[in-house]
Amino acid sequence: MLHRLVYCILGPAFILLCACQGYDFKVNDKIVYAPNPLFSNFTVADPGLYNCLKQAINDGVVSEPEQLTTLDCSFAGIESLDGLSTFTGLTALRLSANKVRNLVEISNIVTLQELYLDDNQIIDPVPLYELPALSKLDLSGNPALQCPKPGSLAHVATVILPQHCR
Repeated sequence: MLHRLVYCILGPAFILLCACQGYDFKVNDKIVYAPNPLFSNFTVADPGLYNCLKQAINDGVVSEPEQLTTLDCSFAGIESLDGLSTFTGLTALRLSANKVRNLVEISNIVTLQELYLDDNQIIDPVPLYELPALSKLDLSGNPALQCPKPGSLAHVATVILPQHCR
């Protein structure tokens, strides 16, 4: 009977404590568990990109930059991607409907597999040519895009280009 009482009291208490993973756990005023702090050691100049990254870090409980694997910053008013290459674990990046022009920063994220850059202001796609893992690329809706040279994106399984490049 006593065992059942202990389980009935301690069981729910343990479940509640597990749900509080963002808090320190103390016993007799000594911390016995402290979660890893969220990653904050990054600098990006663009406020739209910064806000998107902060939200993704909070949502994903990211404590190291390589833990962020998917990022959706569509419709965020982003103009500059400077600082994004800090997140070396990105495999999927969606930057649809922004004001991005320069892709040099993306060329440093060699883990990218899916990249959505539709409806931006991209002119030069050359920085994307050397992304070894890239399998899906959307560049549609970039009216000033210099069309990729034949074969330059041959390693990419799916490429969607603007109308003038087809």
